[in-house]
Amino acid sequence: MTFFTSTLQQVDEIIKREFIVLERSDKSELLDEKLGYLSIHYLVTLNDTRNNLLEYSRFNQLIAEIQVRTILQHAWAEIEHDIQYKWEVSITKSIRRRFTDLSGLLEIADREFQSIQEEDEKSRNESRANVREGRLAEVEITPDALKEYLNKKFGIDGRMTDFSYKYFASHLLEMGFSDFKQIDDCINGLDSISISRTNWGQRQGQLSRFEDALLTGMGENFKRLHPYAKREDREEWYSYWERRLKI
Repeated sequence: MTFFTSTLQQVDEIIKREFIVLERSDKSELLDEKLGYLSIHYLVTLNDTRNNLLEYSRFNQLIAEIQVRTILQHAWAEIEHDIQYKWEVSITKSIRRRFTDLSGLLEIADREFQSIQEEDEKSRNESRANVREGRLAEVEITPDALKEYLNKKFGIDGRMTDFSYKYFASHLLEMGFSDFKQIDDCINGLDSISISRTNWGQRQGQLSRFEDALLTGMGENFKRLHPYAKREDREEWYSYWERRLKI
């Protein structure tokens, strides 16, 4: 099962590379444009590369079936099979029509999910390009764009996780930033390495240096606007950043 219809083609290429395909049938083509059970079926056997390996020798005459479909296609097929195929005699025409209507809706949903995935990837690529080319006012704050911005501004730091960028991006939004020009204006001209060494005695990682630079640029507003200012232990948190500001 795949999330997106585009992945079906990738799976098709892997199956053809890893097995000898004896038969391939696309049920959507066999339906002759009628809505219904959609999946791609393969009858495969092991290729010579695997047949020559001892651990596969007992399977060298085996013919196996592989069914490939999206999650939505699978959901429809399983429920339709459970209700309609098991009780075909007693299923009313109205229920059959509803199954047909539903298959059409799921096919549209599959296309929409694919379209959303493509648009999201396009948006990410455009944001990264805008950051690299300095069009920061056009870049909304997202974890992906934040990583690109910090990689350019502070250097690549392979220790950072995707969760770290997601976490920090949410803080920036809660603090009122809406694009990367606002952020860049706030920390422009600050030496993050010097600030880091002053605060911590050594050069810290990418996100820590960014946070210190942000604190330096925003001053008291950092404490006032930061999401942690609403925490129950905010007094201890305030005291910590007071010390950082004095340094």
